[in-house]
Amino acid sequence: MATILFPSPIFGPIKSRRLGISLGINLLPGDGKVCTFDCIYCECGFNADHKPHTRFPSREQVKTSLEAKLKEMNNEGVLPDVLTFAGNGEPTLHPHFNAIIDDTLELRDRYCPDAKVSVLSNATMITRPEVFAALEKVDNNILKLDTVDVSYIEQLDRPVNRYDLDAIIEKMAAFKGKAIVQTMFLKGCVNGFDFNNTGERFVKPWIEAVKLISPREVMIYTIDRETPQKGLEKATAEELDRIVTLLENEGIKASAAY
Repeated sequence: MATILFPSPIFGPIKSRRLGISLGINLLPGDGKVCTFDCIYCECGFNADHKPHTRFPSREQVKTSLEAKLKEMNNEGVLPDVLTFAGNGEPTLHPHFNAIIDDTLELRDRYCPDAKVSVLSNATMITRPEVFAALEKVDNNILKLDTVDVSYIEQLDRPVNRYDLDAIIEKMAAFKGKAIVQTMFLKGCVNGFDFNNTGERFVKPWIEAVKLISPREVMIYTIDRETPQKGLEKATAEELDRIVTLLENEGIKASAAY
């Protein structure tokens, strides 16, 4: 399969389906993947197949590289719409994540004050006070919640460590509306397991959890690139639109990317 690994610590800018001109910040090594999930749909591939041989970029490397890129973009007259923490795994794993967020906000204010700072996280680290505090500072705190069915999470997201669903939902709610929920909907049958989470069995309890979280917005999406696990299929536009309508009927702002 065509695995995508991103340079570290800065990549892009790229055109995001949701966020516009996005300058990527990858806090993981550039030669491998480090994540608390091992999702079967991850564009970076399976964890075991892409073990890194280099270290996390230092706080100083991130700041220096980001400032250099923002100066370059200023000189070119093309500013980013968003600075996005994403890349080869879970960005909140970086030991200096909180301080790097502070550095990034400072540089954003200096070079591109209209840009938003976004973090794409699988939410596994939000029970750590320093991670929670950092995510409270950013403009777009985007947190994954693919389902509230634990057996499905174990098969789809494949947490590396113990995954406490109730604790994750509780901490998401503790952001008091300063969070965006992001959910992957897909279909397929792999080794006898049905991965279709578009039906009422999965959607109804998920919506109840979303209501408890009370996010600013919900972003739902489906497969956009080749997946490491064969046999997975995109959810249809009609299926995603139906879920958006169900959310909107509950007074929750929602959007879909097909």
